[in-house]
Amino acid sequence: MLQGVKMKRKINIIFLHHSTGNNVWQGGVPEWIADYNTKNNTSYFITESAFPKKVPYGWKNYPFDYYNIWVKNSGNLSYLEEPTLEMLTSEYNVICFKHCFPVSRVKADTGNPDIESEEKTLENYKLQYNAIKEKLHQFPDTKFILWTGAALVKAQTTEEEAIRANEFFTWVKEHWNEQKDNIYLWDFRELETGGGLYLKDENAFNSNDSHLNPRFAEKVSPLFCNRLINIIENRGDETNLTGE
Repeated sequence: MLQGVKMKRKINIIFLHHSTGNNVWQGGVPEWIADYNTKNNTSYFITESAFPKKVPYGWKNYPFDYYNIWVKNSGNLSYLEEPTLEMLTSEYNVICFKHCFPVSRVKADTGNPDIESEEKTLENYKLQYNAIKEKLHQFPDTKFILWTGAALVKAQTTEEEAIRANEFFTWVKEHWNEQKDNIYLWDFRELETGGGLYLKDENAFNSNDSHLNPRFAEKVSPLFCNRLINIIENRGDETNLTGE
């Protein structure tokens, strides 16, 4: 199991992401962790990787894709060159993962939820998330950190989609998330939106681009690191989901 403050045991961390996650990473994550190690005599080592890669799987990291790679195609062999949880947990003590902002283009439910569907609906997301949670619980010695889903700027979505996306990630925080297990949240969405429906234009690359601007990425990067450290050092259930 992970130990407490000032451990000498090496803790290996991987951050799985696409472009928005890379914005935060480049905002200073590795430098912050290295500085923390120096000041606190800890041995936390973080690396990052695009997941899934553009080829051969495709640039898709939505609830279906984590379900597809980690649950449906689990095991000790990679799936379309992507590592399964069995592979990742053999190397890393902490696994951070996220969705890119198209996750927030949530369509209306059909009344026929399908765990095997790539359609972005609340009913499908909930089935996929529940299956993912059950799978993550099979690795109790690994800590998982999931970002609440990246938001879209107002110009790139509809109000109906934004309301459904907000409903889903509220459900994730209030119902899907559990205390005293090995899964934790970083409430990135709250930081992006300030509690609203959209990525604030002031935080975006521009009003038509839902990537982060460098100023905002540098602002939230240490908050991600704070949240990460609190979770590693067994304060994850008692501290703020945003890292503030």
